[in-house]
Amino acid sequence: MVITDLLGVARMTAITLNERGQIGHWDDTAAELFGAGAPQAVGRPLTTLLRLPREHRGAFEPETFGHVWCGACTLPRVDTGEPAEVGWWVYPIGGEHGISVLALATDLRGLRRDGIGITIGDLLLAPPDGPAGPGTAPRSATMRLLRVEPALTTPSADEPDSVTGPFADRLAALLPALAPAAFERITARVLGLGRPAVSLGLTIRLPIVPPAGPAPAVPAPRPAAAPPRRPRPRRNTPAALEPLAYLGEAGRQIGSSLDHLQAARTLAEVLVPRLADFAAVELLEGVVTDSAPPAAEVDETTLMRRVAVAHNDEPGRWDDAVPEGEALLLPPGTPFVQAMRTGRPVHIRRVDPARAARLAAAFGGRDLRPLFTGRALLVVPLIARGRVLGTFKLLRKPDRPWFDESDLAMVDEIARHAALCIDNGRLYRHEVKVAEELQRSMLPDDPPDVAGARVRYRYRPAGQAAQVGGDWFDAIPLPGSRLGLVVGDVMGHGLTSAAIMGQMRTAVRTLAAEDMWPGRLLRRLDWLARRLGEDHLATCLYAVYDPVERRCTFANAGHVPPVLVSADGESRVLPVPSGVPVGVGGKPFETVEVKVEDGSQLVLCTDGLLERRDRDIEQGLEQLRERLAGASHDLDGTCDDLLAALAARTPADDIAIVAVGCDGIPRDDVATWELEPEPDTVPWIRGQVAARLAGWGLDALVDTARLLVSELVTNAVVHGAGSLGVRLIKGRTLLCEVHDNGPDLPHLRYAEDTDESGRGLQLVSHISARWGAHRTETGKIVWFEQRLPR
Repeated sequence: MVITDLLGVARMTAITLNERGQIGHWDDTAAELFGAGAPQAVGRPLTTLLRLPREHRGAFEPETFGHVWCGACTLPRVDTGEPAEVGWWVYPIGGEHGISVLALATDLRGLRRDGIGITIGDLLLAPPDGPAGPGTAPRSATMRLLRVEPALTTPSADEPDSVTGPFADRLAALLPALAPAAFERITARVLGLGRPAVSLGLTIRLPIVPPAGPAPAVPAPRPAAAPPRRPRPRRNTPAALEPLAYLGEAGRQIGSSLDHLQAARTLAEVLVPRLADFAAVELLEGVVTDSAPPAAEVDETTLMRRVAVAHNDEPGRWDDAVPEGEALLLPPGTPFVQAMRTGRPVHIRRVDPARAARLAAAFGGRDLRPLFTGRALLVVPLIARGRVLGTFKLLRKPDRPWFDESDLAMVDEIARHAALCIDNGRLYRHEVKVAEELQRSMLPDDPPDVAGARVRYRYRPAGQAAQVGGDWFDAIPLPGSRLGLVVGDVMGHGLTSAAIMGQMRTAVRTLAAEDMWPGRLLRRLDWLARRLGEDHLATCLYAVYDPVERRCTFANAGHVPPVLVSADGESRVLPVPSGVPVGVGGKPFETVEVKVEDGSQLVLCTDGLLERRDRDIEQGLEQLRERLAGASHDLDGTCDDLLAALAARTPADDIAIVAVGCDGIPRDDVATWELEPEPDTVPWIRGQVAARLAGWGLDALVDTARLLVSELVTNAVVHGAGSLGVRLIKGRTLLCEVHDNGPDLPHLRYAEDTDESGRGLQLVSHISARWGAHRTETGKIVWFEQRLPR
């Protein structure tokens, strides 16, 4: 019976149901497994207490109580709702009034753990007390009918008081691994009570993969058909379990790494010397480089690469003959290609000198005959998910026998497990590569070159590839020679987080182009995050640096605050309100302004730089502030120093750093005029602009600038409202801004031949390098740029 094989590896519980399907016994183990205590369970139908899948409920209905069942399912715990994987073994228990049920259950997750030994506690079989007949049980893919057999009945008063007979035989089958004397005492007690009440406490330790030393003996299960007084002879347990122990340990070692090449190297190492004296693993080149899925067909043109070699000869014996990393093209007549084409191992019991010469010829000009001659050769294909990944070959020295059936069976099992591990590692690396490429493609390449500010940034992905996530940063040139700065972190990791990060970065750039106030921009980003999904949360810090006004405006959505370093080297954490992450909704984002003197530095980062196992974010932020105190004006050196001093060697999360040198635009390179919205203002401002450009030595731009300024000021006088002003800024380009209090933004339109207006903006668009318009808190600004002469 299956249950006898599980006594040594999992905690089990016994549950009894009466003929109406109600719970009669519920022990502490059941309470731990299902999350419901005995007062909550006893007297209730099992199918209503536990939310069993529909296909499993039939096993616990009264009409099926005449059958033996086994099955497995996943169901939520009663208390927490967390999923529990449960294996069931259901047995009928008969009495003179009808049939009830004994259900044994175990936590399947426990079977996968390394712990050894179980406790079967307080197994109580409640007496049946109602009529019920055997029914018909439904079949499904996860539950199968083992066999139909009579219910376990207690002896009637007319039967002799004996420890033998059908009752004792059935009880022996349900309670295996008992010594004969102990079983007789339990059976006699049951017969003496006259009802099936058994209290059993039993602990058995069955080693599956012993860490070291010989495996302890395991009591042999009592066969159901044999008399209980005739114990089964014990097998030679250490010898019988040694192959299982070896297979378990080999599988554990091969599967311990997500690196497909490391799994291949471990495969060669576990095979020597237990199964072979020499082992070499050769994979398809596409599998090694992780650039393509395995080939559907293999021929002599398929490029392979030797990735691992292990042997028990003297060190370096075969390094030159069969070096690791060598590329191979194998002829079609070799057993190596034959194994990959047929999908079956090729076993040569003894390689004679002629065959050794042919095999050696397949590997080029090196003489490999000493490696093959007189040895047993086994070539095994590595196949996973129906695709060939490569092969590994095993060689035994002449003084060892060739591979027997037991060896072939173990090698086949190891090959199946290793192929899956290698393919899983390949797929994992491919997914990580895609995630990294997606993430990097969505991050900025080079810092922008803007007037009055220098920008440098650093990005370091998480040390574990699976932690590729949603950290992003950006520096966005804004109208008015201003600079938008953003640092954010999407919660979570993997492809989904990287994709959401790309959407949010694009949204921030789009919203920043509208020249939104930082708090309003975060509100719009929050709305977008909630439209993307309920679980799409992100922290974000957005700042706008104005090199003319020498101020920085911040809004924060749950991100770590920035650090400002003054021109004299004093560093401080800016008191920016933390806010809530975008995607939460319903909360405002406060905007604050900070004066920034020329020569200061502003540093923004993600929490991956600050948080480590040995420190929290607050401690990391304080260390960041201390590290920036007295920082030099070399922003590249500042970024590198922060990574070297604060970041872990293998960070658990992505790290993003943005450092900005706030140099400001000299005041002499800015000219401002306040105008009256009158028609005679237009010729006056043309003259003022021409004079200022001549003073800056930009005579080549005078005529064009006068024309464009005249068009924009005329539009402001005709279509604008309120105050009127003009500002010239000489930076990387010549920027001219015209502002008024009118709410309507100008837009391009095509003028007909008979139209008297509508051609001014077409002229501005055609002559200037760039132009645009955006709203302000008091009105709008229309601007254009001209390239400076070389």
